[in-house]
Amino acid sequence: MSLIITDECINCDVCEPECPNEAIAPGEEIYEIDPSKCTECVGHYDTPQCVEVCPVDCIPKDPDNEETQEQLMDKYNILTA
Repeated sequence: MSLIITDECINCDVCEPECPNEAIAPGEEIYEIDPSKCTECVGHYDTPQCVEVCPVDCIPKDPDNEETQEQLMDKYNILTA
């Protein structure tokens, strides 16, 4: 399951540079996560780095993009090939 940034985002800019897949980018109002690039940091780290650094806790799992650990690892392998 990829992650999503909610409208509680304060645009503090700390999440974007932490993403190893470059899945986070500024949106029209708040930062956004590209679900095709988000692996929840599987393959890179034990925990999602954006969640670790977010000061307002606005990055939950995206219920519209559910993926298993195996699917996330497959996506990681494709992105890093």
